[in-house]
Amino acid sequence: MISNFDPWQSGLCTCPPKLTFNPYTGCDHKCIYCYASSYITGFNECKPKKELLERLRHEAPKLKGETISLSNSSDPYPKTEQYTGLTRRCLEILIESNCHIQIITKSNLVARDDDLLKQTRSTVAFTITTDDDHLAKTLEPNAPTPSQRLSAAEDLIHQGIPVSVRIDPIIPFVNDQPQKLIKTLAGIGVKHITSSTYKVKPDNWKRLSTSLKDVAEKLEPLYFKEGERIGGSILLPRDMRLKILSGVRDLADVEGLKFGCCREGLERLNTAPCDGSWLLPKAGGV
Repeated sequence: MISNFDPWQSGLCTCPPKLTFNPYTGCDHKCIYCYASSYITGFNECKPKKELLERLRHEAPKLKGETISLSNSSDPYPKTEQYTGLTRRCLEILIESNCHIQIITKSNLVARDDDLLKQTRSTVAFTITTDDDHLAKTLEPNAPTPSQRLSAAEDLIHQGIPVSVRIDPIIPFVNDQPQKLIKTLAGIGVKHITSSTYKVKPDNWKRLSTSLKDVAEKLEPLYFKEGERIGGSILLPRDMRLKILSGVRDLADVEGLKFGCCREGLERLNTAPCDGSWLLPKAGGV
């Protein structure tokens, strides 16, 4: 249930060592660019892990204060979490075992658990792909709006919980001009941005080309003729990725934010660990 992050040991992963834990299998946000749907069967059918709390109560006491990332495949705050409270109960168990918590989510519901997160060394990373609520409805149909996520990020920061933001994925001709968003993030106290470009897999390409037909026509030659195949994904040409992500890093620098890029083979652009884990408060800082 709790496992080492990056079990495939990808050469593109630059995250520091940590553990990962997914309370749910699948996700109900239905993002058109989702990668996890390519390797998790029935991904849109969000379900809690079997015997979730019992198994976690058994495993957590064996931990020794490690950093636990929730979650790297399935959002720990799907809509159903509002009623089940399973992620909250998992946090209680992990905190009892002195674990440090790193949350990755597209949901404003995480702000509900600020009382727990203040009890341990914790940080929250929001994925905010765009600051345009209307566009987000196309990209992330069932997720809370970007404006809701921004509000939750501001609330957590006011509670002393450090927040980073993933502008991820960047899709050319869609959300590749994030100047306004980055300025907004700096203004509310975000300290770190992680970004990466859209990576084509067969299932997410089918969704994107259906939802954004005109964009897909422009992207098709960039990926399928000029793109770079790495593992099971097709990436934009390397020089184009470098230009896009260098631009995001420069915008972050102007606003005094740290920057990391994720699984791009461009780690030299990083000004801090790519996952924002450097934001975890130091020992004794809680």
